[in-house]
Amino acid sequence: MSTLSDEAWERWLTQTLAHPTRQPALLLIEGPAGTGKSRLVDRLLEAAETGPRSRVVLAFTASGVALAHHTVRSASSDAGSGQAAGRTRHEPLPLPPRLYPDAAALAEDLVPLLESEGPVLLIAEDVHRADGGGQELLRRVLERPPAGLAAVLAYRPEELAEPGLVLGRAVTYPARLSLLRIRLMPLDAEQVRLMVEERLGAERCLPELVARIHERSAGVPQVVVDLVRQLQDVCGPKERYTAKDVDATGTPVRLAELVLGRVAALREEHRAVVRAAAVLEEPSTAEDLYAVGALPAGTGRQALVAALHKAVLQETGNDVYGFPSPLAGAAVYEELPGPLRQEMHRRAADVLSQRQPVPWARLAEHRHRGGRLRGWLRAVERAAWQCADAGEHQTAIDLLEHALSHHAVPREMRARLAPLLAHSAVLGLHTDQTVQVLRQILDEQSLPAAVRGQIRLDLGLVLYNQAGMGLQGWVELEQAVDELAERPALAARAMSALAMPVMSTVPLERNLYWLEKVRKMAAHSDDAEVRTAVAANTIAVLLETGDPTAWDVLERLRGATESDQAERLPHVARGLVNGADAALWLGHPQRVGDLLEEGLDLAARSGASYVEQDGRGTGLLLDWVTGRWTGLSGRARAFIAETGVMPGPAADARIVLGMLALAQGEWQQMAAWLSGDGHPLPVGSPLPHVAAAAGALVRTALARGDVDTAAAEAATAWDRLRDKGVWVWASELAPWAVEATALAGRRNAAEDMIAEFEAGLKGNVGPSAAAALHWCRGVLSQAAGEQALAVPHFRRAAAVYGEMPRPYAVILTTEAAAQCTLESGADAGASAAAVEDLASCVQQLTDVGAGWDAARVRATLRAHQPAAEQRRRGRPSYGDQLSPREQEVNDLANAGLTNREIAATLHLSPRTVEQHVSRARRKLESQSGQQLSRTRTSRPG
Repeated sequence: MSTLSDEAWERWLTQTLAHPTRQPALLLIEGPAGTGKSRLVDRLLEAAETGPRSRVVLAFTASGVALAHHTVRSASSDAGSGQAAGRTRHEPLPLPPRLYPDAAALAEDLVPLLESEGPVLLIAEDVHRADGGGQELLRRVLERPPAGLAAVLAYRPEELAEPGLVLGRAVTYPARLSLLRIRLMPLDAEQVRLMVEERLGAERCLPELVARIHERSAGVPQVVVDLVRQLQDVCGPKERYTAKDVDATGTPVRLAELVLGRVAALREEHRAVVRAAAVLEEPSTAEDLYAVGALPAGTGRQALVAALHKAVLQETGNDVYGFPSPLAGAAVYEELPGPLRQEMHRRAADVLSQRQPVPWARLAEHRHRGGRLRGWLRAVERAAWQCADAGEHQTAIDLLEHALSHHAVPREMRARLAPLLAHSAVLGLHTDQTVQVLRQILDEQSLPAAVRGQIRLDLGLVLYNQAGMGLQGWVELEQAVDELAERPALAARAMSALAMPVMSTVPLERNLYWLEKVRKMAAHSDDAEVRTAVAANTIAVLLETGDPTAWDVLERLRGATESDQAERLPHVARGLVNGADAALWLGHPQRVGDLLEEGLDLAARSGASYVEQDGRGTGLLLDWVTGRWTGLSGRARAFIAETGVMPGPAADARIVLGMLALAQGEWQQMAAWLSGDGHPLPVGSPLPHVAAAAGALVRTALARGDVDTAAAEAATAWDRLRDKGVWVWASELAPWAVEATALAGRRNAAEDMIAEFEAGLKGNVGPSAAAALHWCRGVLSQAAGEQALAVPHFRRAAAVYGEMPRPYAVILTTEAAAQCTLESGADAGASAAAVEDLASCVQQLTDVGAGWDAARVRATLRAHQPAAEQRRRGRPSYGDQLSPREQEVNDLANAGLTNREIAATLHLSPRTVEQHVSRARRKLESQSGQQLSRTRTSRPG
């Protein structure tokens, strides 16, 4: 016998059913419950439906054997039949399905069907349920198979009465019988992903969701299907399902009844080993199972063999045993009586405490469930330290949150555990519960000031970085500096956090005050971790303000990775990731990739989950900036669902989605991504992101022709920048703010904006700021009707963006230069070159899926095409097909733009747009009766 690959299975299916021979064939399909045997049987029946074989199906059940017979529909004779061409073989009357209580009665009807003229496909399902008579009947058929018989036996190998013997004892198969076997295996992670996505949709399937379903189901297809159905029923329709949703749904009923039914078939004294496996949760040695089950070795061995024979447990390694899937163990655990469960957890804790090294996290769980409070807390403390040292901060957070939320935890133990939680929360992913627990502990005034200061430092960092509560974080950090007067190393860390401008609205001067103070302190410190932490924050501050000395500090920080001090690595990772983010906004995307790669590697190695998430968000921004838009929307949506409400990383993805929606003309979606609580992006988002979002909202208002709204938004956003004083962050806002202000008739105010922008850079001009300044001057000249003066500014901006590179910004500034060239009355050569530039812009925008931008530039191009060319083209008749202009209007309408917005985009009157929409609708509905739609060009995501 041999196992079959999918390709071999398909080949057998084709050759045996479509091209039957006189030689009989047997196919054995074996697989545990739920692995897809019925699916293969269905495929066999479907494939044979139109072939020359009649089909006989046996289904063994607890009540007997069901027989169904499907005749050949109509078959012309083949060359080997000896019948004249064109004659049709006589078709026996179909036999209705019938249940036979014993094999003798079944044989009377079955044997004539198998020995009738023509090839036959015999399928026997659930052969593991066949009694002795049924097994004997099948043995007789297979030992003397009729010519042309193709037999298929499907069964669960774990439920065979005699392991390895499908029909109870060996069968004397004749030499002429072709014999093959398929062993169905569990699905791998990729196969589970495809199955889940098919049922939920790819956009709802986060990697963590698929991983949890694969883990809990052990890849059994039926369990995967049942889990997904249960997920939908229990949680209802959701935009994204999470791993926690999977855990909350419990064990599918089908699997629970299968497992509990097998347990019930065991003798009572043998069930203890199964219960022990459920309590231990993970595969365990036989000795551990005996100990937790309180079984003597002899009895335990008998119990384990019985559990293996009944397929309740399986051998997962050398002398290691467990359930076929975690959900199977959960089904058994849920039925354990409370007192018995607690006793077994205590015995499990005793077993684990003897191991070296001690698995403290698992030991803590068993002590807690066993009701041993003090032992639980001691194990939690050891486990938290163990996890923190291994960089597994999220596991430490889960353990400590659970412990510190318990009402019976003594105060002295809370004082020891709280700093551990605070430390891990800074590097892991915070939860609201973390913040609540830390605040409650800080309210206990009995803690020493230095302990409160240590906890407050980490709480401030969590609020400052992860929770998006910049001002609250700032207040906690300032108070921590005072409380940490006796611990200068920790005080320095608080000061260096206060120096970071990005998350707080306090003026830059306050950040720089703390930066200067902490750099002096670090210079005289012997603590390498403090110096590394300060250097990491210094890089971000210097880059965010455009100070070129940042690159030297960055290189020195990189050298810290050569140290063997593991506690420095999270700070280096943070410095590199923060540096990558600052460099991107500054206009150095070519440097970002290397910084991110190195920073993400260090973050993963040191368990700095938040830093890792932050870096991944910057990676999304990098893709948007550098024009890698294919699939970007999907990646950004998945990332938002994964990061939840953490403003920093989530803001990266929201910016990406908002900017993509703007370019596509999906302005309602853009507003949803870029606005929150009446402000650009949710409150607490990083200030560079807020400025970029404001620029997009100003641009949209300008595109709608709503100059007053655009100017008001520009003024508000500009005031925010002025209050903060970090002017490199104005690069994504300034061109649109200047244009809105100038078009509102406030030229002097627009000039003041440019002067303030330039002066605020203090000579530390990054590429983005340099390009934006040129763009602003071009916009100001264009708004004043001085198109010829605007052209060189736009050209210089495009050149700087091209060097970065930032292709989308290159297109927009090239478009502006070409438009001004055409409007300035330039000579024929310059005008022709400008038309070529516009045509190139249209093509590039179309290629990346920027539908609204492409339509807008195409309208400009059409307005400036030479009159002779337009006459030469004439007005072609498109009949029932949409004209290019109708298609353009249709696309923009489908994106969600109103007729007035479409008119502003295409330089048409609203009345003309209404006419185009009406004609397009009539043409499309005359064909399909559907609403305006069409297959559009590929779009990002």
